[in-house]
Amino acid sequence: MDERHEENTPYRPQEPDNTSPPEIQDPIGPLPLVETAFLASTASLIWLVNYYFPMGPVLRMFFPLPIALVYLRWGVRSASMATIVSGLLLSVLMGPTRSILYLIPFGLLGIQLGAMWRRQAPWWISIATGTLLGSFGFFFRIWLVSILLGDDLWTYMMVQVTELLDWIFLRLGLLAQPNLTLVQAIALVLVIINNAIYLFVVHLVAFLLLERLGNPIPMPPQWVQVLLDYEE
Repeated sequence: MDERHEENTPYRPQEPDNTSPPEIQDPIGPLPLVETAFLASTASLIWLVNYYFPMGPVLRMFFPLPIALVYLRWGVRSASMATIVSGLLLSVLMGPTRSILYLIPFGLLGIQLGAMWRRQAPWWISIATGTLLGSFGFFFRIWLVSILLGDDLWTYMMVQVTELLDWIFLRLGLLAQPNLTLVQAIALVLVIINNAIYLFVVHLVAFLLLERLGNPIPMPPQWVQVLLDYEE
């Protein structure tokens, strides 16, 4: 009877073991690839338009934002891919030199800002690290362009700072002559201040823009919220 009962019993497939580890899926799907390619093209287009049709600081504020947005949405791997694709695209359209000048510092700034914003770092930390990276990019640009032109642009910059100091000393009625150490120190301070102001403006633009795109950055300090008349 037991054998007949077993023969008449329908076959039921064995249920899968829920304790088995889940299958690992590739995190890079079609949507991240499409958005990465689109934002990489956007970053390249902004740089291209600003080079041939300069609009002052208007477009410059947006240079690192497409890469940072990729990082906010899809992480470091997609942001790195977007940076590389932007560099390759600009290398084809404008040549390798201008491509490198975009990658350093603006491509790296996009990755750095995206990483800081995704980790909800305070503004002063992301601005400070971005200022250091931007200052490095400035001196890298001076070094690279000096090699290509066969001229020392740093010396030219020292001449301009010296003339500025002479004018200031003349207005103050000082007879002192600025030495080279003072001139270089003031030039370094001016570069750092310029990059700090630029990073602050980039943060303001990102705060107002990326929130509307569904990827907000950390909240600004209270005094900035008061200036913007921002209400949560």
